[in-house]
Formats: sequence, structure tokens, C-alpha cells
Amino acid sequence: MSRGVPRQVIDMLRAVPLFSACTLAELRMIANLGTQITVPAGTQLTVQGKPGSEFFLVIDGKAICVIDGRKVADFGPGDFFGEMALLTKGPRSATITAMSDMELLVLSPAEFVSLLDDSPRVAVKMLGRLADRIRALESAPTH
Repeated sequence: MSRGVPRQVIDMLRAVPLFSACTLAELRMIANLGTQITVPAGTQLTVQGKPGSEFFLVIDGKAICVIDGRKVADFGPGDFFGEMALLTKGPRSATITAMSDMELLVLSPAEFVSLLDDSPRVAVKMLGRLADRIRALESAPTH
């Protein structure tokens, strides 16, 4: 593939719902962001109330999201988290723990801003997913 990005990387990114509407040029830009890491089951990826400086995209594996001791979500391939602490420059809003070995794409704050600035389609999709999460939390039982 031209510009040094392997076709399988572009195909993997295109399969992620957050990136599915991106152009080939946007997918190439995204492919050059972040660092791919592998973490073992049991790893705490974020801790509620602690500072956060990474955005995570799940490539493979499963994680659980807990807020105030209550499970609120599961994350799997194609899901993302960590954006709220980067957007607000505030503490993490949830504790996320790997439930299996996981493969993640991790973006720094600068890479996250670049992603949003350079790909408005991604920013709009991310806003939609955030709105869905807020609705789900608002309608969830409090006990």
C-alpha cells in the first residue's frame, strides 16, 4: 500500500466503527498515531479519580468499566475509552480493568487532539458515542 501503511492495518482500522466513515487519507493518518500495546488480564488501565493522559482503542480483548464500585459497561474490540479525561483535563471518570489479555492502540494527548483536529468524521462519531454513554448512565438504576 502506498505511503507506507500496510493494507491489513488500513482494513483493521476501517472495521472499527469509530473509523468506518473515514477516507483512505484519514485512515493513513490514524495508522500513524498511537502505540500498539498488549496487556495481561487483570491490568487496571484507568483508575477512577486519578489523572489520565491516554486514549485507548480496543483492538482485541475485553475490559470492564466500573464507576463508584458499580459495573456500568463492558468494552471489546472497536470500543474506546479515556477520552473524557483528555477532553476535560480532569480525573478519570471510571476504573477500567482488562478482563482478558488485550491489544490496545494508545494515543497520547497530542495524538488524540491531532485525531480530532484532522478527522472531523471521527470527532462527530465520538460525540455520538459519548451521548449514548450519557443516556445509558442516566437511565441505569442507581442501586
